[in-house]
Amino acid sequence: MTRDSRTIRVVIADDQRLVRDGLQMMLSMLDGVQVVAIAADGDEAIAAAAAHDPDVVLMDLRMPRTDGVTATRRIRTEFPRTEVVVLTTFAEDTEIFGALRAGARGYLTKDASAEDIARALERVVRGGADLTPDVQRRLLEHLPLSADVFDGEAPDGLTEREVDVLRLVARGLSNTDIAAALVLSQATVKTHINHVFAKTGVRDRAQAVAYAYRRGLMS
Repeated sequence: MTRDSRTIRVVIADDQRLVRDGLQMMLSMLDGVQVVAIAADGDEAIAAAAAHDPDVVLMDLRMPRTDGVTATRRIRTEFPRTEVVVLTTFAEDTEIFGALRAGARGYLTKDASAEDIARALERVVRGGADLTPDVQRRLLEHLPLSADVFDGEAPDGLTEREVDVLRLVARGLSNTDIAAALVLSQATVKTHINHVFAKTGVRDRAQAVAYAYRRGLMS
């Protein structure tokens, strides 16, 4: 499990010592993973990201001083090379969406196995996303796509996935939100959007929205 033949360097951020110790022990048994720092709150997580330049921060959400969503947002803004995977006991919609909007690329609950965590680390360092099936379901329920069912042939040679991306663009989602909703990397979302623009002849997102409604892709 490496990126460019390098060990994946991880910071663990959790306010419970027992959880931190357990995660550190679990990760120590994974090949190609190194825990470079431990943080007990969001402030310490931000400081650890600054000091150690980790590949991934495993982030709890409910921590003292600075919470996990705020810490995620700061880390992704100040240290964009560092990815964040949320690992928490709680999975309320407001926290899920807040963490994803802040830039988290993965979301796991604390009953995740070593294999689950290993998979998440591998995916996010390669530019992908890793969300539990329950989180994916909640995201799709949050986006009322069922109102926009399109049974005809997609216009202008658009693929099914390009239509999915175009609909989310038309709903005003950012590339980050689209990537989270469809479990894609942001680079892949950008590629799909570029293909949509090229095939439809639109020049920007505003024109893409108008196109989606004009061609019956949105209700």
